[in-house]
Amino acid sequence: MNTKYIFTFLFFVCCIGLQAQEVLTKDQAVSKALENNYGVKIAKNAVSVAENNTSILNTGFLPTLTGSAGANYNLDNTEAEFSDGSPDAVLNGAESSNYNASITLNYTIFDGLGRRYNYKRLKEQYQLSELQARETIETTILQLFSVYYNVAQLSDNLNALEETLQNTKDRLIRAEYQFEYGQNTKLEVLNAEVDINTDSINIINTKQDLKVAKRDLKLVLGETYINDFDVETEVKFALQFQKDSLLQKAKSRNVALLQTEKNILISELDINSGKSAYLPTIGLSGSYGWNQSDNNAVSLLAVSTSTGLTAGVSLSWNLFDGGATITRVKNAQINLETQKLEKERILLNIERDFNNAWDNYQNKLEIYNIQEKNIVTAQNNFDRTQEKFKIGQVNSIEFRQAQVNLLNAELSRNQAKFAAKLSELEILQISGELLNVQF
Repeated sequence: MNTKYIFTFLFFVCCIGLQAQEVLTKDQAVSKALENNYGVKIAKNAVSVAENNTSILNTGFLPTLTGSAGANYNLDNTEAEFSDGSPDAVLNGAESSNYNASITLNYTIFDGLGRRYNYKRLKEQYQLSELQARETIETTILQLFSVYYNVAQLSDNLNALEETLQNTKDRLIRAEYQFEYGQNTKLEVLNAEVDINTDSINIINTKQDLKVAKRDLKLVLGETYINDFDVETEVKFALQFQKDSLLQKAKSRNVALLQTEKNILISELDINSGKSAYLPTIGLSGSYGWNQSDNNAVSLLAVSTSTGLTAGVSLSWNLFDGGATITRVKNAQINLETQKLEKERILLNIERDFNNAWDNYQNKLEIYNIQEKNIVTAQNNFDRTQEKFKIGQVNSIEFRQAQVNLLNAELSRNQAKFAAKLSELEILQISGELLNVQF
């Protein structure tokens, strides 16, 4: 008999384990988004392209080596007249051929430092692409948590609504017993049934909203889950920095500002690269060739073969190109000035956005703390009202009002909690610290 009970217990434990849903933690969500989100993947590919462009194979510092070969075949009819009065010579269908092959090496010794500035520009462009990928990652993380916390809020709301529904069902059972024994009217039963329908509709709508939110979360994660999942609903506020220190970080680590600084460096290199066209270009060239000719009968030589090595130095100087270089340099200087102005504009925007985000965070955090206190008050009010309802000191309308007040307090608390957390993440993103904290 004891063995039977043990197997029964194990069976129920296994059933409960099979019904448990996977919990998608915040760290897992971030990891999956960084690995599978399509926007992040595209940004990483752009970084890979920029990295390939910084290779020495793309700088022009290496020589070029060209191989060429060819073959010609001739079929000629030749008629020759001699000046010494000899009889004319006629040759029909005279065949001749020529074969050649060569290999040529060209190397630019000096090009006005254009290659040097171009190589530096490619390295700066690579670092800029990394910053652009970082911006994409930060934006994706903010989007991820916006959806993740929406799922968490709806999950908390669903729990509160289900608890409310259960209390209403208990009230209906109590009202039916009281009606059966003549302690109240049918109106109490009908009121309880109406409230059950209201609570059930709220749960149905919330479940639908939760399904939609989970699909949105799957989209951000870049992958599809076959089974349903839950999310973490606990929130920890990790903002440990003072306002002034965070503002200074924002003015030095903000990703938009860093990108502008890179664009300034690239513009300076564009100016130097343009000026390199004012200088001459010096190059080396060398080639080795082989040539063989099979001549027809008219030629003095039946077969001739030649091989040879050729080397040379060249200098070219574009003294005037119609003003194209002058225009290019002037435009690069204007672009540099534009980038500097853009930096000043971004600094002003950063300070404004940071102060707005900080105040928004402080307000939402204060609201959340007030809502936490309000939960305690609403819970105490509901508990006392419930006790009085059981002994008949309050009616069902007063009980329902206390129940709704508690539910509204829980829903408002949930909304305030996740809104405050998202505001905190926004501050971290503006200050450039979003990727340096634990979620």
